[in-house]
Amino acid sequence: MAKDEKSKAGGPKAGKASQAPAVPATAVGEPKPRITENEYQRELRRMHGEVVAMQEWVKATGAKVCIVFEGRDGAGKGGVIKAITERVSPRVFRLVALPAPSDRERTQMYMQRYLPHFPAGGEVVIFDRSWYNRAGVERVMGFTAMDQVERFLDMTPGVEKAMVESGILLFKYWLEVSPEEQTRRLTGRIDDARKIWKLSPMDVASYTRWNDYTTARDAMFAATSTSWAPWFVANTDDKKRGRLNVISHLLSRVPYERVEREKVELPKRSATAAPPPPDTFHLVPETF
Repeated sequence: MAKDEKSKAGGPKAGKASQAPAVPATAVGEPKPRITENEYQRELRRMHGEVVAMQEWVKATGAKVCIVFEGRDGAGKGGVIKAITERVSPRVFRLVALPAPSDRERTQMYMQRYLPHFPAGGEVVIFDRSWYNRAGVERVMGFTAMDQVERFLDMTPGVEKAMVESGILLFKYWLEVSPEEQTRRLTGRIDDARKIWKLSPMDVASYTRWNDYTTARDAMFAATSTSWAPWFVANTDDKKRGRLNVISHLLSRVPYERVEREKVELPKRSATAAPPPPDTFHLVPETF
């Protein structure tokens, strides 16, 4: 990606709170045809090369990148994250998906358990759900009193401004799915042995609270979409198209440049050693 294009696409400067992003009206207008598997794999392969280039820039410059993914159950957070991290090093790209807080963590300052996971130099940290649990599931399901939710919404822009001013590149994505597509996806998990773990009792309990989640989402956007840490909304009814759009957008916002690498040439291999004695190991049965 050209350097001048990168500079234009860099993150916004700190300033006043920005207008909350408009949520895509998925039912309005002529929907785009679903992207084909061949188109998806071709574009994803190209983008993976760029994500690797971004990784090498992060390592070389000591950049700190933090990416937050939020959205309703079934919006496709896991699929987007897998698409981003499929071809990169887990030593650079670190996934954070915290469980419910422990009894000890419940007594801490709310943001405290997230702070140790923020990126150090040369790291990209991806949050699969984040501190915004307080503005989402905790609010909707009544786990947190409204005065605590309001306190969180008041303080979060300041915390995120401190993150950005410390040098962290912070990106916040909300994945938007329609109620019909969410129903289809959650129903598909019920009898699929590969996906049943994704359908928790909390998912089932929150399924009926679509409007409550919408209210919580809109309040979260209004309070925490700032010029230094804006929210970006991606329509993910078409999973493949949504993944490509998010990766493309992320690449346009990180001001990476290609790091020159010496061409690798394999050296001559020494004489092949004798195999180990057969009684020191066990062969895996060749079932297939």
